[in-house]
Amino acid sequence: MLAVFASSIDRKDPLSGLTVGEQPEPDPQPGWTTVTVKAASLNHHDLWSLRGVGLGEDRLPMILGCDAAGLDADGNEVIVHSVISSDEWRGDETFDPRRLLLSEKDPGTLAERVAVPARNLVPKPPELSFEEAACLPTAWLTAYRMLFTRGKVVPGMPVLVQGAAGGVATALVVLAVAAGARVWVTSRSEDKRAHALSLGAERAFESGERLPERVDVVMETVGKATWEHSIRSLKPGGTLVVSGATTGDADSAQLSRVFFLQLSVIGSTMGTREELERLVRLCVEKGVRPQIDKTLPLASAREGFEAMLTGDVAGKIVFTV
Repeated sequence: MLAVFASSIDRKDPLSGLTVGEQPEPDPQPGWTTVTVKAASLNHHDLWSLRGVGLGEDRLPMILGCDAAGLDADGNEVIVHSVISSDEWRGDETFDPRRLLLSEKDPGTLAERVAVPARNLVPKPPELSFEEAACLPTAWLTAYRMLFTRGKVVPGMPVLVQGAAGGVATALVVLAVAAGARVWVTSRSEDKRAHALSLGAERAFESGERLPERVDVVMETVGKATWEHSIRSLKPGGTLVVSGATTGDADSAQLSRVFFLQLSVIGSTMGTREELERLVRLCVEKGVRPQIDKTLPLASAREGFEAMLTGDVAGKIVFTV
């Protein structure tokens, strides 16, 4: 079957190990099933895998991809939840220390077919296209958990989204606006600031620009480049929710400001199957749809990876099968 996979690891040149070609058909283990993929979306996780983060050379070749929507063995339209907890784990699967994502140990979703635990399938409503549904399980689910489970955002609350351009940041803007929050964004790019405003953000600022007032909550996915600005943008008692650090760890944690202003710094990772179901319902009931930057055939996956590597995206990149 056609698949997109890591054939080698290179931290400096991740795309040198990206291969589009034939891979064996999935062989489901007990309790797993096979999904025929109709659409799959790209995440920064896939680039990190090509750099060897969370993926060792002993597991190569590895089919990449966490997100997919398609048909189960009975022909039902489904969305794949990519967080795989251990069989004995009960409760929130994101807290399982042995949890994995598809493409870390087991082959991922950038293929014609993928094997997944049967418990990880969520029904796809007819209101969502396969392309839209394929955007939800990683970036949009991460944003949902950041906002509502960890950040406890409510209508009217001022929220700052740092680096509002990529998949998670775009989802944060759209979902926070749908929830009635006052959304401010930052970006280095004038075009991307304008795009965030078109999605409903109230105001957009240059990266690092001083805000006219401090906010209750900051959504942080950038890391080193924006961390100090995030801390300084919070009201006393405010909350910073962090789910990533695409520019690396911060040089200074700003601890004196954290304790003096009694700030909360909360980590957030992915989301649960139940949260994915809630996200799907929210999309249907509120008419919310993922922002898709470009849709490409799976055979042209390298073009999508190149765009993500250069940062030339505003929304999600989706591959159709």
